[in-house]
Amino acid sequence: MQLKEVLDKYPQSEDYLIEILMDYQKHKMHHDLTEEELKTIAKHLDIKESRVSSVVTFYSLFSLEPKGRHVIQVCHDVPCHVNNQTAVLNTLKTMLNIDVGQTTDDEMFTLEYTSCLGACDKAPVMRIGEKTFMNLTSNKVKAIIAEYRGRKHA
Repeated sequence: MQLKEVLDKYPQSEDYLIEILMDYQKHKMHHDLTEEELKTIAKHLDIKESRVSSVVTFYSLFSLEPKGRHVIQVCHDVPCHVNNQTAVLNTLKTMLNIDVGQTTDDEMFTLEYTSCLGACDKAPVMRIGEKTFMNLTSNKVKAIIAEYRGRKHA
């Protein structure tokens, strides 16, 4: 989806800045926003570029850096930590051969920490895109990643 198409969906009001940013970023293959796109959004909303930039840099859900096609967010809060989130994270690091904050060489996955995903009673939890996975074990993580890679888990 082109930026103009997203902008045309919303009123020209700063009140819609976050919605515009979220809507546009989710349609981009690398889930990032460029400086040129921020300028276009600012001009469209008739606000300062610094205002758009400050929102993008304040909220962790926005990125100025390209990411993988699938962004894996591992909950880093206490309930997940005490329910063996470390094993989930280590499985992901091993399978993907990356660390937190990195993207695989094939640009398919980016691994990130996130705050609570709202499923503390089903910890440990991770999210890939908009899908949340709960009650994770190393074997479940292996199957999930294999599915995203398009092959069956052995």
